[in-house]
Amino acid sequence: MAAAPDEHPTEDLARLAGLHGVATSYRPAPDRTVQVPASAVTAALAALGVDAAGPDAVRAALAARERELRERLLPPTVVQWAGTEPPAALTALPAGTRLRVETEDGAERDGAGDLPLGVHRLTATAPDGRTGEACLVVAPDRLPAPPGRSYGLLVQLYSLLSRRSWGMGDLADLAELAGWAGRTAGAGFVQVNPLHAAVPGAPTDPSPYRPSSRRFPDPVHLRVEDVPEYAYVEDRERLGGLLERAGRLRAAVLDKGALIDRDAVWELKRQALELVARVPLGPGRQAAYDAFRAAHGRALDDHATWCALAEVHGSDWHRWPDGLRDPRSAATARAREELADRVEFHTRLAWLTDGQLRAAQRAAREAGMPVGIVHDLAVGVHPAGADAWAQQDVFAAGMSVGAPPDAFNARGQDWGLPPWRPDRLAATGHAPYRDLLRALFRYAGALRIDHVMGLFRLWWVPKGSPPTDGTYVRYDADAMLAILALEATRAGAVVIGEDLGTVEPGVRETLQRRGVLGTSVLWFERDWEGDGRPLPPERWRADCLATATTHDLPPTAARLTGDHVELRDRLGLLTRSAAEERAEAAADAAEWLALLGSLGLLDSPAAGPPGSDEEEEIRAVHRFLLRTPARLVGVWLPDGVGDRRPQNLPGTWDQYPNWRLPVADADGRPVPLEELVASPRLRALLEVLR
Repeated sequence: MAAAPDEHPTEDLARLAGLHGVATSYRPAPDRTVQVPASAVTAALAALGVDAAGPDAVRAALAARERELRERLLPPTVVQWAGTEPPAALTALPAGTRLRVETEDGAERDGAGDLPLGVHRLTATAPDGRTGEACLVVAPDRLPAPPGRSYGLLVQLYSLLSRRSWGMGDLADLAELAGWAGRTAGAGFVQVNPLHAAVPGAPTDPSPYRPSSRRFPDPVHLRVEDVPEYAYVEDRERLGGLLERAGRLRAAVLDKGALIDRDAVWELKRQALELVARVPLGPGRQAAYDAFRAAHGRALDDHATWCALAEVHGSDWHRWPDGLRDPRSAATARAREELADRVEFHTRLAWLTDGQLRAAQRAAREAGMPVGIVHDLAVGVHPAGADAWAQQDVFAAGMSVGAPPDAFNARGQDWGLPPWRPDRLAATGHAPYRDLLRALFRYAGALRIDHVMGLFRLWWVPKGSPPTDGTYVRYDADAMLAILALEATRAGAVVIGEDLGTVEPGVRETLQRRGVLGTSVLWFERDWEGDGRPLPPERWRADCLATATTHDLPPTAARLTGDHVELRDRLGLLTRSAAEERAEAAADAAEWLALLGSLGLLDSPAAGPPGSDEEEEIRAVHRFLLRTPARLVGVWLPDGVGDRRPQNLPGTWDQYPNWRLPVADADGRPVPLEELVASPRLRALLEVLR
């Protein structure tokens, strides 16, 4: 019988958990240790295929695991960092052990020395006849560094509408912004939200951080008119009707104050793209399409098959007919044949979107940007989506990712994203992770990794339990970082880790050692170990992206004026009185402005309260960011026109229009891309950063 939720793990259960990377306690602060409920430990072990439901089962599993570790020659993955001593896994082998390596390109070699960078297959044969196999990752010692110091723009792409987009920002808008920012404003990069494929169906989950697939992009971001075959569509009348409806959608958002309606945009684009897909590809285009399909293989076939099945059976594969829930079943193979035209359509869309993503990166680099487009990797995928269906063998059933209670959320968090099983990842040589990175680096000048601490450990919450009753499960961080370094180096791309919030001791140092940049946000940079006052610029870390705010935080104007408190008060989100919150927010802003003034960064320090000369104060905030040694400095694009509304307000669902707001000015009036780039306010801010 499983342990009761309020019991602590027994000694045997704790040992078993430790051998499988499951935590029995954690430290939210250096002086505080929290014990994990035995039920969470037992559930996490069960999700890893380990039966720990009772003392006898625990003892049997413990004996089996200890025997396995004692007898194996090699761990599943061995990492060799270039230019360093051989790893312990190799030096600890019995004397006389023979090593044989099959390299990534298929060559065979004796010994594991002087190997090229790559993911190889290693076989060890001990003198006593035992053999062991491992994935050998030979990785560069560090990831690529940014080519000099630069600043860039941060924007949620859907919010960046032009007078040509179909009711939400698209990849042509991204290319236009990058071309303008690189050539006229000296920007080095543009960072966007995750552009992963969403789970279809109305209403679609608007959060870009709960995608159907992280391996393939969302065709809703396509500029349909930029697809070469668009010019040859025969049914011009129907296409014209769709363009008219798209114009009405766009006008509703830009001119009438409507929210961005992703579902309505996709419905129009889907119909238009079906017309476009009927146009035969020319020989060169066909060859490029065939190469794309060959490069992505079964992963692409699975993704397109899921999309086709979702059109028939709904977007939650758990509710599909039994045979179709298994991507490798005979029933699924038959359905793939029956739906071949729809599978082909979704395969074509993945290729078209990949092409426009790469075109946006080319436009950025041609405009002189040293980095280009910074893409965002979400921490996980939707449990009902394509990746969770196609990769069931590597996801932990009955678990979701979240966070334990902390200073900002006393109840903890459950993000509803199924985690990867570290044991299954290791058994595949981390192939799903490698494939994911390779796909993203096709079109990224840099990659931001959301919750980068997840490369080390993730908080697993058992289904049906509150987030407080979860536990940490550890991943092979050395392997995850080595593969990241390898793929980033091959792509020549920078990596930025979102390391805000509670971070395990040593993680930031390890990431820095390997060249992963951190994330530093102005309002959080205080001397927490000292007097708690704002951290002067010279004490900021250099290896980071420094910004004033993010998509989950109030825009800078709202911070300075206290508007963010009024918003949360209206929505009933305050845990203290509005007066207390206002006073604290005003004191916080005043303290930062006082520091800016003392450093001579405010041209004409306002005589009034914080926010009384907000444009100058926002410029001063960014002058401050330039004073730090940060390698990259980011400007939240809505800050350039005085937008006061956060794109996402954590803790809300339908009370606030998360992920559906266009970039707007200080009065809440939407600002299309054409007006944005002409804004004197934005130009004055960017002049500070040139």
